[in-house]
Amino acid sequence: METKQLGKTGVWVSAIGLGAMPMSLSTRPPESQSIDVIHRALDLGLTFIDTADSYCKDESDKHHNERLIHKALQSYNGDVSDVVVATKGGLMRPNGSWTRNGNPQHLHETIRISFEALGGNKPIDVWQYHAPDTDYTIEESLAPAKEAVDAGIIRFVGVSNFSVEQIKRARDVVDIVSVQNQYNPWYRQPEFDGVLQYCEDEGLTFLPWSPFGGSRRHHGLEDFPAIAKLAKEKGVSVYSIVLAWLRSKSPCVLPIPGASKISSIENSIRAVDVKLSDDEVQRIDRETAS
Repeated sequence: METKQLGKTGVWVSAIGLGAMPMSLSTRPPESQSIDVIHRALDLGLTFIDTADSYCKDESDKHHNERLIHKALQSYNGDVSDVVVATKGGLMRPNGSWTRNGNPQHLHETIRISFEALGGNKPIDVWQYHAPDTDYTIEESLAPAKEAVDAGIIRFVGVSNFSVEQIKRARDVVDIVSVQNQYNPWYRQPEFDGVLQYCEDEGLTFLPWSPFGGSRRHHGLEDFPAIAKLAKEKGVSVYSIVLAWLRSKSPCVLPIPGASKISSIENSIRAVDVKLSDDEVQRIDRETAS
């Protein structure tokens, strides 16, 4: 498996990560199936897993995904010492909806619970502030993360759904190693709002969430002729082409496609071996939204 450095940390992870969210929402598969998916990803050399405290059905189910990942790692018959789990905090799930909560007291508490859900025997590898809450300043919301780093509860910090200006403010509070924003063929904003270039220039890892457009859109990838044609020419799926396209945009990009089936993660990992020429990338660019 190809690897890349996480930010400037000196820690190297797989060039494709696993987005574990589908394993914990209301449409979740049986737990045994999810654990099999995680184990298969590890077998294939994947060492980066993305989760969040809010990957669950609702507030009564909070931290489900973190506990699931910990259980899968504990039951894996192999070495997991180099696996990096990146979690997030700052979103709530009342009745299954998504709302922001940047209250420092809440973030302090959810960091503690995430630490315990992931085993409680070593620092959280990466903790990411899930989305800025306008009711609180970025400085206020990230203070608990800085405190947790100083206390040895968090190793590295990242941010999600942040603008360049917000990233700069976050870095004044605590060292930031990664940025996780939406990026896919329908939503290419990171190319145009400066975030992707900023991450590349500053040595931050960029994690594109929803790389296939989410559960409602991913079947529409076949509707992009350039993507469908390239998939056929190279003998891979449209999903592999999209991940290869994202990776071609910058060396700082580390895709984290979601998976709840073994076939899905096997498909995604194949993208590491797919190389697109500049002309092929431009063909996709011309068809996709800006």
